[in-house]
Amino acid sequence: MNMAHWKYPLSSADPAVVAESVKGMQTSLRNAHFWGAETVLLVPAVVNPQTSYQDAWTRSQQQIRKLIPMAEELKAIVAVEEVWNKFLLGPLEYAKYIDDFRSPWVRSYFDVGNVALTGYPQDWIRTVGRRIVKLHIKDFRFRRMQAEFVPLREGDFDWVEIHKALGEIGYHGVAPVELEGGGEAYLREVNRRLELILSGA
Repeated sequence: MNMAHWKYPLSSADPAVVAESVKGMQTSLRNAHFWGAETVLLVPAVVNPQTSYQDAWTRSQQQIRKLIPMAEELKAIVAVEEVWNKFLLGPLEYAKYIDDFRSPWVRSYFDVGNVALTGYPQDWIRTVGRRIVKLHIKDFRFRRMQAEFVPLREGDFDWVEIHKALGEIGYHGVAPVELEGGGEAYLREVNRRLELILSGA
């Protein structure tokens, strides 16, 4: 993952900030190549009072295009993740954002939990389709005007439908959980629940 993308977003109007983000991404691509990793996760932009949605789209795409030759040379995919950054709020525009690059070296790192506020994971998966190269797994629950991340299979997601959607797009990649750490008993329980999800139960 490019650790510079939050503090130094590619969408910033400040060239010095963008330069730091690009530098961080270049380091991450080199590290991925060194370790034999297939992808580098990238949060492409941040929309805030200083950065409009359109500027976030245009600026981030300009910088990512400059990174594509390096990604191709190092055989490390730039995997764009949808997060709570007020950007890429629906599956259609997420797919279009990726398609605009017209490159196999820019794909999707899809986080099941991060779309809970704007849609349904299975719908996003079917729409984004084979652009998805990696997954993050976590669960989410809405209760009494509150929303929170919860243990796997205790939230509001339809895991059977999510599993079905992943099968429809032919996904066969990794699916790491993005949860808090813990001791052996906790991790065994996380693993048990993940195995149920991966089996379609």
